[in-house]
Amino acid sequence: MLIPFGGAASVAARFGGNVVDHGNQKLIGYGVTAVIVAIVFALRLRSMSKARRLKLEFMWILPAIMVAATVFLFMQFTPHGTDWLWLAAIFAVGATIGWWRGRLIPITIDPDTHELNTRPSPAAILFLLGIFVVRFALKTVFEAEAEAWHISAVLLTDGFVVLGVGLFGVSRLEMTLRAIGLLREARAAKAVQAA
Repeated sequence: MLIPFGGAASVAARFGGNVVDHGNQKLIGYGVTAVIVAIVFALRLRSMSKARRLKLEFMWILPAIMVAATVFLFMQFTPHGTDWLWLAAIFAVGATIGWWRGRLIPITIDPDTHELNTRPSPAAILFLLGIFVVRFALKTVFEAEAEAWHISAVLLTDGFVVLGVGLFGVSRLEMTLRAIGLLREARAAKAVQAA
């Protein structure tokens, strides 16, 4: 059997006459993503009963990596003109959401050892899940209407990256500031007791 080279004909010949539908591929991609997100959230919900140690000295690492990745992305595809205004507005939205998310995560301190602990709150996890759902919905709408609304694919990608940096970076900033305040209060209380 002679297989023609290139295009849909060669793909159809190799797969027994079936041409792969890109719409189905997109649905499969969304399905796989939904399953992965569901597994991650199920594992997070299962581990909610365990308190984890909060290490202030490592709170800066994730935001630093995210900022470095964003800078690298901007070096590859530099935003122009009004794109910077859109990205600043998107960052502000992400930062606001991140501050709220950070406030939802409880932090406790041991009064004797001053060890900080955190426990994932159901509200924070459901809040994050809601953000993922909204993100996928917005991405679908923006991809479908990008040409009509004159939104470039690069701006769309940059916007979601900047939203993530604002959300996770400011969430960690809020938690760090709150933890430092708790440490100061605990040290002051211990100093008063010692006096």
